[in-house]
Amino acid sequence: MASNSLLRRMLHSTLLWNLVAMFLVVILLIVGAWFWMDRFTHHGESIEVPNVKNMVLSDAEYALARVELQAVVSDSGYNRKLPAGSVLEQMPASGSRVKSGREIYLTINSGRTPTLALPDIADNSSLREAEARLKAMGFKLGPIEYAPGDKDWVLAVKCRGRKVTTGDRISIDDPVTLVVGNSAADSDDFDEGEGWDEDEPATLDETL
Repeated sequence: MASNSLLRRMLHSTLLWNLVAMFLVVILLIVGAWFWMDRFTHHGESIEVPNVKNMVLSDAEYALARVELQAVVSDSGYNRKLPAGSVLEQMPASGSRVKSGREIYLTINSGRTPTLALPDIADNSSLREAEARLKAMGFKLGPIEYAPGDKDWVLAVKCRGRKVTTGDRISIDDPVTLVVGNSAADSDDFDEGEGWDEDEPATLDETL
Protein backbone atom coordinates (compact mmCIF):
# COMPACT_ATOMS: atom_id res chain seq x y z
CA MET A 1 0.00 0.00 0.00
CA ALA A 2 2.87 2.30 0.83
CA SER A 3 4.56 1.46 -2.47
CA ASN A 4 1.44 2.41 -4.40
CA SER A 5 1.27 5.73 -2.60
CA LEU A 6 4.94 6.43 -3.31
CA LEU A 7 4.50 5.56 -7.00
CA ARG A 8 1.47 7.82 -7.18
CA ARG A 9 3.42 10.73 -5.66
CA MET A 10 6.30 10.17 -8.12
CA LEU A 11 3.93 10.17 -11.09
CA HIS A 12 2.26 13.35 -9.91
CA SER A 13 5.65 14.94 -9.31
CA THR A 14 6.94 13.97 -12.80
CA LEU A 15 3.78 15.27 -14.46
CA LEU A 16 4.03 18.52 -12.55
CA TRP A 17 7.64 19.08 -13.61
CA ASN A 18 6.79 18.21 -17.20
CA LEU A 19 4.02 20.79 -17.19
CA VAL A 20 6.34 23.38 -15.68
CA ALA A 21 9.00 22.58 -18.29
CA MET A 22 6.51 22.84 -21.14
CA PHE A 23 5.28 26.17 -19.80
CA LEU A 24 8.84 27.51 -19.62
CA VAL A 25 9.56 26.33 -23.16
CA VAL A 26 6.45 28.08 -24.46
CA ILE A 27 7.42 31.30 -22.65
CA LEU A 28 10.96 31.13 -24.09
CA LEU A 29 9.57 30.55 -27.61
CA ILE A 30 7.22 33.54 -27.31
CA VAL A 31 9.97 35.81 -25.98
CA GLY A 32 12.40 34.62 -28.68
CA ALA A 33 9.83 35.17 -31.43
CA TRP A 34 9.12 38.65 -30.07
CA PHE A 35 12.76 39.67 -30.14
CA TRP A 36 13.24 38.14 -33.60
CA MET A 37 10.22 39.99 -35.03
CA ASP A 38 11.35 43.22 -33.40
CA ARG A 39 14.78 42.85 -34.95
CA PHE A 40 13.48 41.71 -38.35
CA THR A 41 10.95 44.53 -38.73
CA HIS A 42 13.22 47.20 -37.19
CA HIS A 43 10.42 48.12 -34.80
CA GLY A 44 10.68 51.72 -33.67
CA GLU A 45 13.55 52.46 -36.07
CA SER A 46 13.26 55.08 -38.83
CA ILE A 47 15.65 56.76 -41.24
CA GLU A 48 15.15 60.10 -42.96
CA VAL A 49 15.30 59.72 -46.75
CA PRO A 50 18.02 62.01 -48.15
CA ASN A 51 17.42 64.26 -51.15
CA VAL A 52 19.07 62.68 -54.21
CA LYS A 53 17.23 64.61 -56.93
CA ASN A 54 19.51 66.06 -59.65
CA MET A 55 22.36 63.77 -58.54
CA VAL A 56 23.91 61.39 -61.05
CA LEU A 57 22.82 57.82 -60.41
CA SER A 58 26.11 56.62 -58.90
CA ASP A 59 26.13 59.48 -56.37
CA ALA A 60 22.48 58.85 -55.50
CA GLU A 61 23.15 55.15 -54.91
CA TYR A 62 26.08 55.99 -52.64
CA ALA A 63 24.09 58.57 -50.65
CA LEU A 64 21.26 56.09 -50.07
CA ALA A 65 23.58 53.20 -49.22
CA ARG A 66 25.25 55.32 -46.53
CA VAL A 67 21.97 55.38 -44.60
CA GLU A 68 21.18 51.72 -45.37
CA LEU A 69 18.63 52.40 -48.09
CA GLN A 70 18.54 50.75 -51.50
CA ALA A 71 18.27 52.63 -54.80
CA VAL A 72 16.05 51.07 -57.48
CA VAL A 73 15.68 52.61 -60.97
CA SER A 74 11.98 52.35 -61.75
CA ASP A 75 11.42 54.75 -64.67
CA SER A 76 13.01 57.25 -67.02
CA GLY A 77 12.10 60.75 -68.16
CA TYR A 78 13.66 63.64 -70.00
CA ASN A 79 14.87 67.06 -68.90
CA ARG A 80 17.16 68.83 -71.35
CA LYS A 81 18.59 70.97 -68.54
CA LEU A 82 20.03 68.00 -66.66
CA PRO A 83 22.75 65.53 -67.71
CA ALA A 84 21.81 62.03 -68.78
CA GLY A 85 21.63 59.58 -65.89
CA SER A 86 20.70 62.15 -63.25
CA VAL A 87 17.78 61.62 -60.86
CA LEU A 88 14.57 63.41 -61.86
CA GLU A 89 12.26 62.08 -59.13
CA GLN A 90 12.44 59.85 -56.07
CA MET A 91 9.83 57.91 -54.14
CA PRO A 92 9.46 58.12 -51.16
CA ALA A 93 10.28 61.82 -51.27
CA SER A 94 13.19 63.33 -49.39
CA GLY A 95 12.44 63.97 -45.74
CA SER A 96 10.19 60.90 -45.44
CA ARG A 97 11.01 58.52 -42.60
CA VAL A 98 11.37 54.85 -43.50
CA LYS A 99 12.93 51.70 -42.07
CA SER A 100 16.46 50.65 -43.00
CA GLY A 101 16.70 48.47 -46.08
CA ARG A 102 13.76 50.23 -47.73
CA GLU A 103 13.88 50.54 -51.53
CA ILE A 104 13.89 54.11 -52.88
CA TYR A 105 12.51 54.25 -56.42
CA LEU A 106 14.28 56.64 -58.79
CA THR A 107 13.27 58.18 -62.14
CA ILE A 108 16.39 58.70 -64.26
CA ASN A 109 16.97 61.30 -66.99
CA SER A 110 17.19 59.62 -70.38
CA GLY A 111 20.20 60.24 -72.61
CA ARG A 112 18.03 60.22 -75.72
CA THR A 113 15.68 63.01 -76.71
CA PRO A 114 12.09 61.70 -76.79
CA THR A 115 10.27 61.63 -80.11
CA LEU A 116 6.59 61.95 -80.97
CA ALA A 117 4.68 60.40 -83.87
CA LEU A 118 3.22 63.05 -86.17
CA PRO A 119 -0.60 62.83 -86.23
CA ASP A 120 -2.68 62.97 -89.37
CA ILE A 121 -3.09 66.72 -89.83
CA ALA A 122 -1.77 67.43 -93.35
CA ASP A 123 -4.72 68.09 -95.66
CA ASN A 124 -6.96 66.99 -92.80
CA SER A 125 -7.34 69.99 -90.47
CA SER A 126 -7.42 73.73 -90.21
CA LEU A 127 -4.52 75.77 -88.88
CA ARG A 128 -6.28 76.34 -85.57
CA GLU A 129 -7.08 72.66 -85.11
CA ALA A 130 -3.57 71.56 -86.06
CA GLU A 131 -1.87 74.00 -83.71
CA ALA A 132 -4.08 73.00 -80.79
CA ARG A 133 -3.54 69.30 -81.41
CA LEU A 134 0.23 69.54 -81.84
CA LYS A 135 0.68 71.71 -78.74
CA ALA A 136 -1.42 69.31 -76.66
CA MET A 137 0.79 66.43 -77.75
CA GLY A 138 3.98 68.29 -76.84
CA PHE A 139 5.26 69.35 -80.27
CA LYS A 140 7.23 72.55 -80.64
CA LEU A 141 5.82 74.83 -83.37
CA GLY A 142 7.93 76.95 -85.70
CA PRO A 143 6.92 79.86 -87.96
CA ILE A 144 4.04 79.21 -90.34
CA GLU A 145 4.70 79.00 -94.08
CA TYR A 146 2.06 79.92 -96.62
CA ALA A 147 1.36 78.38 -100.02
CA PRO A 148 -1.40 78.66 -102.63
CA GLY A 149 -4.45 76.77 -101.40
CA ASP A 150 -7.57 76.98 -99.26
CA LYS A 151 -7.18 79.71 -96.66
CA ASP A 152 -6.01 78.52 -93.22
CA TRP A 153 -6.01 74.88 -94.34
CA VAL A 154 -2.93 72.79 -93.47
CA LEU A 155 -1.45 71.61 -96.75
CA ALA A 156 1.66 69.89 -95.39
CA VAL A 157 4.03 69.65 -92.44
CA LYS A 158 7.79 70.20 -92.46
CA CYS A 159 10.57 69.69 -89.98
CA ARG A 160 14.17 70.84 -90.42
CA GLY A 161 13.32 71.97 -93.95
CA ARG A 162 11.87 68.66 -95.12
CA LYS A 163 8.39 67.35 -95.57
CA VAL A 164 7.20 64.88 -92.94
CA THR A 165 4.18 62.64 -93.06
CA THR A 166 1.79 60.97 -90.65
CA GLY A 167 3.56 58.54 -88.33
CA ASP A 168 7.06 60.03 -88.73
CA ARG A 169 8.76 60.39 -85.36
CA ILE A 170 9.95 63.91 -84.57
CA SER A 171 12.19 65.00 -81.72
CA ILE A 172 10.43 67.18 -79.17
CA ASP A 173 13.30 69.64 -79.55
CA ASP A 174 12.75 70.11 -83.32
CA PRO A 175 10.15 72.73 -84.24
CA VAL A 176 7.40 71.69 -86.65
CA THR A 177 6.47 74.03 -89.50
CA LEU A 178 2.92 74.05 -90.81
CA VAL A 179 2.47 74.87 -94.49
CA VAL A 180 -0.89 76.63 -94.67
CA GLY A 181 -3.03 77.68 -97.58
CA ASN A 182 -3.52 81.34 -98.35
CA SER A 183 -6.13 81.97 -100.99
CA ALA A 184 -4.87 85.53 -101.33
CA ALA A 185 -1.28 84.43 -101.90
CA ASP A 186 0.10 84.84 -105.36
CA SER A 187 1.58 81.65 -106.79
CA ASP A 188 4.85 83.52 -107.37
CA ASP A 189 5.12 84.10 -103.60
CA PHE A 190 5.60 80.40 -102.97
CA ASP A 191 8.60 78.69 -104.46
CA GLU A 192 8.45 74.92 -104.04
CA GLY A 193 12.22 74.87 -104.20
CA GLU A 194 12.21 76.75 -100.90
CA GLY A 195 9.75 74.32 -99.36
CA TRP A 196 10.18 70.75 -100.46
CA ASP A 197 10.51 68.63 -103.54
CA GLU A 198 7.73 66.09 -103.86
CA ASP A 199 10.22 63.71 -105.50
CA GLU A 200 12.51 63.77 -102.44
CA PRO A 201 12.20 61.07 -99.81
CA ALA A 202 9.35 62.05 -97.54
CA THR A 203 10.55 60.60 -94.26
CA LEU A 204 12.24 62.53 -91.52
CA ASP A 205 13.97 59.43 -90.19
CA GLU A 206 16.65 59.65 -92.90
CA THR A 207 17.79 62.99 -91.51
CA LEU A 208 17.81 61.99 -87.84
